[in-house]
Amino acid sequence: MGVQDPSAAGAPRQLFPHGAAQRVALARRQFFEEGLRPTGIVGEAVIQSWMRCLAARHDPSWRPGFQPVTPSRAHAALGRSRELLDAARDDLNTLEASLAGTDCRAILIDRDGVVIHATQVTPQLDQPILRTARVGVDLAESLVGTTAPGVVAKSGQAVTVMGAEHFYESLAAVECAAAPIRDAQGQLAGVLDLSVEGRHFGFHAASMVGLFATRIENRLLQMQSREHLLLRFQADPGLLGTPLEALAGIGSDGRVCWLNGMASRLVGALPDGADSAEWMFGLSLDRLLALTRRPPPSLGRLPSGLGVWVQAQLQAPDGVDFNHALAVSPPAGDTHAAESEPAPASAPERPATLEGHSLQLIESTLAACGGNISRAARQLGVSRGLLYRRLRDEGGTAQLFRGGTGKPRG
Repeated sequence: MGVQDPSAAGAPRQLFPHGAAQRVALARRQFFEEGLRPTGIVGEAVIQSWMRCLAARHDPSWRPGFQPVTPSRAHAALGRSRELLDAARDDLNTLEASLAGTDCRAILIDRDGVVIHATQVTPQLDQPILRTARVGVDLAESLVGTTAPGVVAKSGQAVTVMGAEHFYESLAAVECAAAPIRDAQGQLAGVLDLSVEGRHFGFHAASMVGLFATRIENRLLQMQSREHLLLRFQADPGLLGTPLEALAGIGSDGRVCWLNGMASRLVGALPDGADSAEWMFGLSLDRLLALTRRPPPSLGRLPSGLGVWVQAQLQAPDGVDFNHALAVSPPAGDTHAAESEPAPASAPERPATLEGHSLQLIESTLAACGGNISRAARQLGVSRGLLYRRLRDEGGTAQLFRGGTGKPRG
């Protein structure tokens, strides 16, 4: 007895869609025609965007136009984004050089969705949609529906939108991935997008755009923090100076003014009001300032107990004066600050310089360790030899000896 061919009996050859594109196309049709929510097939950010577009009475069969804003609004967008463009310039050049062998475009929009930078489309490329996405064009979700840059500008969260995930059917030939860029106030400053038309990404676009958005954001944060003490930290010191480093801006009052994305993830949730540098890093402001004179990273500890390697840098040494903050008592309720050891009452007053504060820190640490140079060196994260040299050079040798015996304490 032979096996009957399903097609001969009129049965469908394919009961279920094969491949991600077909699954999304079916989920899209069921959503718009039957109201079935495609959870697990389409990302939640895309579903929310579809729902917003429907609530605004947009029709997915419409063909949206990529319209430029008025000249005055375009001029205002470019002027408002000047600092972002300055921060992004080098990274955009690097990104576009990397994309030169692909058909992908890099697009930077401001927080309102207006394009402020876009890779030029070469004449031979058949990209009628992306060709219209030029400087001054508005890519807001309210105008062009569900696209990666529009969704990120609306939600502030990184997203990838592929083919049929676009709200408008006419944009199904486009794939795009976008990531947010935030400023020192934690507000959305812009969105970086990678897009391709008529083909698939040949690489993981979400990772690429996330990497460059992070680099631009880190550079922007540093540009906006000329009056802050900049901290770089990570659990692995080898990650300092890379896009994976955590960054924090410290004000002259010892408060943490901002954290970049990586820093927020490392620090985690903190109690209300626990925004002092000492609370977060277990290092008082004078110790952090001392680190600006010592390039090698030092070990600190986050409130969670996680050890991190910290480097500190004064953004503008001739700007805000941090020295006055060192004499201010720690804020009430600051547990870590309450545990820090005061300098001995008999210690001579040092000049209000970074060198003076560094020596004061060494001497107070030695006093707290009972004059034990090894213990003090371990607590400060330096070698015994360095402590000997600093105390000898700065005239603080009295702290190295037991009372009058003339023998250094091990």
